[in-house]
Amino acid sequence: MDAVPANREAWAALSLRALPPTALVALLRAFGGPEMILAATRAQWSAVVPDAVVARLAAPIAADTRARAHAWLAEPGHDLIAWGDADYPQALLELGHSPPVLYYVGRRELLNRPALAIVGSRNATPQGVDNARSFARALSDAGLTIVSGLALGIDAAAHEGGLDGPASTLAVVGTGLDRVYPARNRDLAHLIAARGGLVSEFPPGTPPRETNFPRRNRLISGLARGVLVVEAALASGSLITARYAGEQGREVFAIPGSIHSPLSKGCHKLIREGAKLVETAQHVLEELGMAVPVGPDRAGPTSDLPLLAALGDDPADVDTLVARTGGTANAIAAELAELEIEGVVARIAGGQWQRRR
Repeated sequence: MDAVPANREAWAALSLRALPPTALVALLRAFGGPEMILAATRAQWSAVVPDAVVARLAAPIAADTRARAHAWLAEPGHDLIAWGDADYPQALLELGHSPPVLYYVGRRELLNRPALAIVGSRNATPQGVDNARSFARALSDAGLTIVSGLALGIDAAAHEGGLDGPASTLAVVGTGLDRVYPARNRDLAHLIAARGGLVSEFPPGTPPRETNFPRRNRLISGLARGVLVVEAALASGSLITARYAGEQGREVFAIPGSIHSPLSKGCHKLIREGAKLVETAQHVLEELGMAVPVGPDRAGPTSDLPLLAALGDDPADVDTLVARTGGTANAIAAELAELEIEGVVARIAGGQWQRRR
């Protein structure tokens, strides 16, 4: 373990007290830095901030909580990035009410690179996963770091696509960085730590509380120049991220889908409310003023087989495909199985099939 600089220790201690940003700004102006704030007397604090903030400053921090934060910071590669640090994301500073401290693991230079957030359903369709991954890869190739929330489904696919390109990816999480949530994304989190970046405003030891994730969502949108929603139901948390993006002056993009799919309803709602409808990564780049050739549309169809033409873009079951093609159920089922092995179609709930790329 490495020694933790006193300045980092002081910032961590302030982080554990969860002071309101406006109060912390007043304290920094009055005392000059986190170490001086903590060394001040109760009377000196009272001259600057309300009694409720003084009570937080004076309250003891549990020994195990402080020890956990210290141990995490002492590990090689574990960073605390605070207001005033050169690497603190400028995009967040411009918003106001930015977190005073970010806990971070990864490539620090990514925090101030042009970025795009990609978010969507945890229960994504195979096509949605393919779209998220292919859009992320194309946008990473074009120089946009992909920001998402490390959730299952669309988030995970977006991170994977970002890692495949040179601009990589940032995962903003709703827990302390000493744990991975959901646990199924542990291997992905390790890859992101090695080749991208993991970000949290929550100190080590923070569990996945429900209230943490809306706060996490405002950072996802705040770090990016825009938010792309790939698939989302009407109750999806992705719509919260899109709302934050609009409030923060960021672009909002959405990929349309089938009118029959519940996971298209949220995207269609955003489009009706003014989000930019996009069908390719090039559309996103054009809206951001950085259009470059990105190669063939990875989300487009890869075959003109009669069965795929009959399947179209919406899910269908075997009986429907029999009616559309005139083939037998056995022949169509066999062909679907072959296409599934090739990764062209996927079996989804209700005995239906859906095209992938």
